[in-house]
Amino acid sequence: MNTILITGGNRGIGFSLVKLYLEQGWSVHTTYRSADSSQQLLSNNHKNLTCHQLDVTDYASVKALAEQLSAIDVLVNNAGYYGPKGYGFGNTDVEEWRKVFEINTIAPLKLVEAFYPNLEKGTLKKIACLSSKVGSMTENTSGGGYIYRSSKAALNSVVKSLSNDLAKQGFTVLALHPGWVQTEMGGPNALIDTETSARGLYSVIDTSKPSQSGQFINYDGNPLPW
Repeated sequence: MNTILITGGNRGIGFSLVKLYLEQGWSVHTTYRSADSSQQLLSNNHKNLTCHQLDVTDYASVKALAEQLSAIDVLVNNAGYYGPKGYGFGNTDVEEWRKVFEINTIAPLKLVEAFYPNLEKGTLKKIACLSSKVGSMTENTSGGGYIYRSSKAALNSVVKSLSNDLAKQGFTVLALHPGWVQTEMGGPNALIDTETSARGLYSVIDTSKPSQSGQFINYDGNPLPW
């Protein structure tokens, strides 16, 4: 039985990924930040599901969790934060920018560093970081969104560096765009539901090979421009 760790599995895409991997027979570890918003997850008594309360920016707790677990085949850095919406040029909240960067860019790297020994013990050695097309320089034709865009562009850079640093160890490291999804972040007018996104992400991760490490890929398997 393969083992996966999915951060932020209490809602949205993360919760759909948890359900899908359980259906596929995986042993699933997932994290949630607050029990108040995680009742749907915590009420799932599946025998192969283990839930861990964790703030991904609490790096001492991240390290402690890594030391508790054994081999992990796949790590999915799903937990993320959009930050303020609707602000324009000249109204950037610096403290919110720091918070978004901490969660979206710094935490994913620190999680990889903490769980590297666990992933080394695994057989698949795959790391998937949920990025966003809005982090693409090529796709940015509308401007704005300085906080979230920059955090995902920086995450893509982290993924690319990881792909180089971990190549000799046989790792596959991917930046994945989940699509415009009907979540709290994506809003009700988004194009696809979380189940559709999760199925696509699952397929991309499942079929990925070390030769694809460092790529930026859409949930439907198509490559995205940096």
